[in-house]
Amino acid sequence: MVTGSEQAELLEGSVIAPARLDKALAEATGLSRARVQGLIEEGRVDVAGKTATSASMKVAEGTPFRIILAAAMPAEALPEEIPLIIAYEDQHLVVVDKPAGMVVHPAVGNVTGTLVNALLHHCRGNLSGINGVARPGIVHRIDKDTSGLLVVAKSDAAHEGLAVQFAAHTVHRRYIAVCAGHPSPGEGTIDARIGRSDADRKKMTVLPKNSSRGKTAVTHYKVLEKLDEASVIECRLETGRTHQVRVHCASIGHPLLGDPVYGRTPKPLRPLLERLGFARQALHAAELGFVHPLTGENIRFRSELPADMAELIDQLRRCNR
Repeated sequence: MVTGSEQAELLEGSVIAPARLDKALAEATGLSRARVQGLIEEGRVDVAGKTATSASMKVAEGTPFRIILAAAMPAEALPEEIPLIIAYEDQHLVVVDKPAGMVVHPAVGNVTGTLVNALLHHCRGNLSGINGVARPGIVHRIDKDTSGLLVVAKSDAAHEGLAVQFAAHTVHRRYIAVCAGHPSPGEGTIDARIGRSDADRKKMTVLPKNSSRGKTAVTHYKVLEKLDEASVIECRLETGRTHQVRVHCASIGHPLLGDPVYGRTPKPLRPLLERLGFARQALHAAELGFVHPLTGENIRFRSELPADMAELIDQLRRCNR
């Protein structure tokens, strides 16, 4: 039997029949297997008192489990009059140049002030409904404290066409970042699976290539400029996993400057970042290109570095003199 709070924050019970974990929990809770798999990936499932790390693990009848669900939040995002920088817009889609500090869609702890709230006002509610009322139009995301370009679907046809391109890894995505140190070689490819960290389920980490967990992730990087204790690099993404650039750069010993989760700023540069008040990962989605899902036109957009990253790079150049 499963019990839960009125806000559906916690599900507890026992496995009804022996099976692989995702199937067993789906049968015991009524959740879909896909939902259960996502909750396992997020570290929200405990089995017999331990955090589950694999959806395919076998569990016996009667095994106790606990599932922590997200706290309740408004079912539908509401329009808010928030200024946006629009790089492109037509009747099918809109390309937004998102500032650092803006969350893409409402979630627990961020139910207002998001890009979705702003788009609902800007587009008068005309956004794709494929992702539901909490995330209308959202085809892909960039982190709250990452700035730059992302495309949003205004129609379901546009959403479906864009989703196919993202799944096929044909969307052009080029990021500019400032990382600690000087990567060597100066150009290369990081091909490493990414999944939830066992030590901290809020963080992502690189996993062994033969791991059944996580997802394949590929980042092509190139050093554009060597600075004092740091480098300006470009990163071209084949895949778009959660925190991909940040995790991959940290995994080769060159975390992004200012990254509060995956990075440790070199000691000589800490006074500079403190003086500038630079407290976010130095990462900007500078280019975005794809085939227009309705017209078939190849389109590409570019975004200039935001003022805070431009100032950071300028000050690092001064340190080189």
